[in-house]
Amino acid sequence: MTGTELPVIAAVDGSTHSRDALDWAAREASGRGLPLMIVHVRLLTRRTAQEAQQHEAEDLLARSVRRVNRIAPQLRPTTLAPLDFPSAALVSLSRDASLVVVGSRGLGGFRSLMLGSNSLATASMAKCPVVVVNGGQPDEEPDEDAGDVVAGVAADESSEAVLEFAFETAAARPGARLRVVHGWTMFSSMLAGGPVFDRDAAADSAERSLAELTAGWREKYPQVEVMKEPVNGSASRTLVTASATAALTVIGRRKGGESLGLGLSTVAQTTLTHALGPVAVVPC
Repeated sequence: MTGTELPVIAAVDGSTHSRDALDWAAREASGRGLPLMIVHVRLLTRRTAQEAQQHEAEDLLARSVRRVNRIAPQLRPTTLAPLDFPSAALVSLSRDASLVVVGSRGLGGFRSLMLGSNSLATASMAKCPVVVVNGGQPDEEPDEDAGDVVAGVAADESSEAVLEFAFETAAARPGARLRVVHGWTMFSSMLAGGPVFDRDAAADSAERSLAELTAGWREKYPQVEVMKEPVNGSASRTLVTASATAALTVIGRRKGGESLGLGLSTVAQTTLTHALGPVAVVPC
């Protein structure tokens, strides 16, 4: 590891969701040989409240460092407690990060919401991949090598960044397979200039497209076992189902989202909202 490598950023706020995100970030930074930065964003409030927040932030960050030391003793995490809105601070920090890791909800989240607004905003606008970790699970040591990496791709150049991140992640997890899921319909086949009325021909075309998309990456990462899964219909249901046992589900988003959800495709937002495991949202 060199000093020029960009860190994994773990956002913490004291919730069980952010605790699980911290654990995930620590293991990922350790596995990738990257530095870890733990960030707690202090809210913009009156000066007297800011002083109390500063003490709370110092205590939370100290406890977070101790937790990381138990999980990955070789890491020497740095800490930061900026004064800002949470998503704004994380988006700004993402410009100089390899990865931002957040919990699916924070302390201010409602139980009826599956995804917090700060998590959604960060995933929509960050400049680097964002991993949203579902929290509230029992506090037990996970099997770090369990589960496949699952990637949802489109049959165009937007999938390059998704595949790069997915192959890199799978390669860092010994024994992990990469499942590449591509949803197709007769309408999407028509838009791509493929078969319009022959479903079998459209299915064959989707399978060929998927093989072409992954060919170069399979040569670059020969150690990764790849499973190609063209799905007739929306890929969302397949991705959500797969997320329950996946080590990580990887999806892409459009660049340039300016407000909640605007940077996410329908498939990405559905998968992120309903996923049962960690999801990486990759700018593409």
